[in-house]
Amino acid sequence: MTKIYSTSKQVVAIAAIILAAFAFSACRTTGPTREGAVDEVTIFSDGSGHKLQVNGKDFFVKGMNWDYYPPGTNYAYSLWAQSDSFIKKALKYEMSLLRELGVNTIRQYVDIPPRWVKYIYEEYGIYTILNHPFARYGFEYDGQWHENVDYTSLQLKVDLLAEIDAMVDEYQETPGILMWLLGNENNYGLAWGSSATHDIPDETQTEFDQAKALYALMNDAIVLIHEKDELRPVAMANGDVQFVDLVASQIPDLDIFGTNVYRGESFGDLFEVVKTELGIPVLFTEFGADAYDALKAQEDQNLQVKYLLSNWEEIYKETYNNGSNGNALGGCTFQFSDGWWKTDLDSNLDIHDTRASWRNGGYSEDYHPGLNNMNEEWFGICAKGPVDPDGHYALYPRNAYSALREVHALDPYFSNVDQPGISFYFSMIRESQQLMTRL
Repeated sequence: MTKIYSTSKQVVAIAAIILAAFAFSACRTTGPTREGAVDEVTIFSDGSGHKLQVNGKDFFVKGMNWDYYPPGTNYAYSLWAQSDSFIKKALKYEMSLLRELGVNTIRQYVDIPPRWVKYIYEEYGIYTILNHPFARYGFEYDGQWHENVDYTSLQLKVDLLAEIDAMVDEYQETPGILMWLLGNENNYGLAWGSSATHDIPDETQTEFDQAKALYALMNDAIVLIHEKDELRPVAMANGDVQFVDLVASQIPDLDIFGTNVYRGESFGDLFEVVKTELGIPVLFTEFGADAYDALKAQEDQNLQVKYLLSNWEEIYKETYNNGSNGNALGGCTFQFSDGWWKTDLDSNLDIHDTRASWRNGGYSEDYHPGLNNMNEEWFGICAKGPVDPDGHYALYPRNAYSALREVHALDPYFSNVDQPGISFYFSMIRESQQLMTRL
């Protein structure tokens, strides 16, 4: 037994050395390129595909959906409403972990004040994708609050575009903003009656008509943003490729097709569909897997790693000059830490709920027909600890953290990186993860 253990440790060490050597040759330092200045973010496109560039340098989005909700709180809590000292302590802890992970971008909604976007960028070298929900979670117009908006409403159009205009005025001179992002699965919201996540809906005629109005209004917002800010691209956050034909016809000024995708191990034909239907690059604004096995009723960190590695490998293999499509700009893993409020939204906030809230056959290991298997409160690559007397909480990185640290060390635009090299690199990560698990 001792001999086997020793040999396993040696193999792990060898795998780690190989990974480190590959990563060292391929990685690039990320961070502020012009302190205090607004960077120019462009999309380079030719016969080999598309890639993002910051001030003329290739930039692959190694992103994370990040938020800060202590156990016992929910969506009503705001980190940015706390004292500066509280915020800085929270950011030092979490952004340091993200930087160590190799993350160069976080996705944030517009409640983050511009000065904290700048602070995160200048202190930790991490960009922000600034996300306006585009009335996804309700909006006030016609003198009242509408939880589910009517995108054909002229008053909604006037008021929503005014809010977009004000957003650009407020943030456009802020260093650290990588791009503008509109919406969050607004197409699914046409069918869902609440902010909670449900099974992915089918299309109806009413939803089709609303989607057409939604996308046309989105294009008006994109034109407005382009007129005011010529330095950054604009993306959307669609739910998968639903209504992609409407996206093509109604949003001609869209720069990047951002999409939240939960298909399991593979994104399937998504890269090809986006290339054929839209001809623009794709950014995965959300994707991932939970760390809980709904059938076995227990945490399963290795299963989460399996899905994340498979997803990221596909993204790498469809980057510029790779794959048959070459249209992947990167992605934002969902998510950094568990959200203890995601199941009921307003109750059981002190409980890490193990109830699955929706079903998805793409995650076959814990799927059973008729039963939910997606555990919304377990998507974090870090688990949360208890809240301390000051209101902060500890994080406990799962296996996915170490796996993604190796993933993010690879630069797909390095001259020696190709499809066989990417396959080898990810196979070594898997072997390293498997051996580490056995020890």
